[in-house]
Amino acid sequence: MACRRSPRLHPQIHASEDGARMTGHIRRRRGKSLAQPDSLPDDDDMLREILLRLLPQPSSLLRASAVCKRWRGLVTDPRFFNQFYAHHRKPPLLGVFLRRNQGRGVVFNPILDPPDCIPPRRFDLGRCRSRDGYELLDCRHGLVLIKSRSRTEVIVWDPITSEQRRLAITPKFQMSVFNGAVLCAASDQGHIHGSCHSSPFKVVLMSGYKQFDQPLACVYSSETGIWGNLILTEVRCEISRKPAILVGNSLYWLCKGGDILEFDLGEHSLSVIRGLPVTNDILFKNRQVIRAEHGAIGYAILSYPHFQMWQREVNGHGGATWVPWKTIEMHSILELPPLTEEVVALLLGYDDDSDVIFLSVSGNTYMVQLKSMQSTKLYETIDTYHHHPFKSFYTPGAAMVD
Repeated sequence: MACRRSPRLHPQIHASEDGARMTGHIRRRRGKSLAQPDSLPDDDDMLREILLRLLPQPSSLLRASAVCKRWRGLVTDPRFFNQFYAHHRKPPLLGVFLRRNQGRGVVFNPILDPPDCIPPRRFDLGRCRSRDGYELLDCRHGLVLIKSRSRTEVIVWDPITSEQRRLAITPKFQMSVFNGAVLCAASDQGHIHGSCHSSPFKVVLMSGYKQFDQPLACVYSSETGIWGNLILTEVRCEISRKPAILVGNSLYWLCKGGDILEFDLGEHSLSVIRGLPVTNDILFKNRQVIRAEHGAIGYAILSYPHFQMWQREVNGHGGATWVPWKTIEMHSILELPPLTEEVVALLLGYDDDSDVIFLSVSGNTYMVQLKSMQSTKLYETIDTYHHHPFKSFYTPGAAMVD
């Protein structure tokens, strides 16, 4: 028996001129979809503009350099680096340096997620190790300042290039406890901090003088290679171990009594600012000088769950007062329960450039951006030493060392 096909299931298709033209059109459309996709432009200038817009994270340029020789040639060109820095302006926060081994060592804690996480061994002091140990003083503009525990020298270390500069200090500072700050001294227009590897730098040492706790300062310039004259003020102020913050053209240290020591980098002058009256039940560790609005300085106190901030306002008669600025309920920012008897909260560090604080709450370390009020849980708190935020661009040349 012959099978009979249903015309409803298998309709007959009759060719015609219109149908032929339609079929050819469909074939051409199908043929076009099989064509190779358009490649990136051969113009290096246009490709460079595309690569400049990659995120300034450590893995971005490294991955781009692995695409082909042409891309690697572009993203490893020093001229491209300068354009990349100028486009993004702000280097990423790679992690924090802190003391370890009872204050006798320095370690790096990365805070970025893979593949941008920098291995701690990448930022190892190496030959900087000494028998008596060393102490971390400051971290700014991609540079780290360390002093030997024998107080005979300080070391300026660039973790990206591993370069170290050892500076013998004056006898006045060898006889007392001192603090210090390091900063880039590049004056060329358009310079971006965070790429200061070959730029000149300054080191400012600050100490309590003799038994009267009179502040004493001295400045080293890498351009001249010498320490300047000693700078002294008659106002007494006991120097603390808290690192300085940079606001405008001045460095500020928080003294143990609550006052603030100001060093004007332009005038090379010292002055003492009366601090905010604080009760003794507030830990000194939970007090911090911060950057406020309009180039002013602020004063912050952590009394968990409250994080209170004041701003110093200068009046037209040359006087100044502390006025309340903000109060933040930290348990809501950190998504933690309200205060309980078991909560232990410590202020670990502050970055004056990105306005970020580091907190240890109930055994965990958090990073909080004070402007956006966004928080990030970083890791379990191991040490409660002060955290020194490290910001720098991480170029393919440095990354390939890993």
